[in-house]
Amino acid sequence: MAEITMYTTAWCGYCRSAKQLLEREELLYEEISVDDDPHFRQRMFEMSGRSTVPQVVIDGETIGGYQELARLLASGELIADVDV
Repeated sequence: MAEITMYTTAWCGYCRSAKQLLEREELLYEEISVDDDPHFRQRMFEMSGRSTVPQVVIDGETIGGYQELARLLASGELIADVDV
């Protein structure tokens, strides 16, 4: 099963939507809240080249945010990876 980690903030609508996508597909994920990190944008940039949340990491590889996650789920690629 793929290991999914998602960096989020409580105020981010895309974060909420990404969590809903994963929960709808019944995919387990670890959520790491960066609400209390005043430097989270710098951390996200160092991790992915983007300063935004959510940042989704699958099996140690940063795939991007909500839109990239939605594309993976719509294409069936993420489900296929999880079922292997």
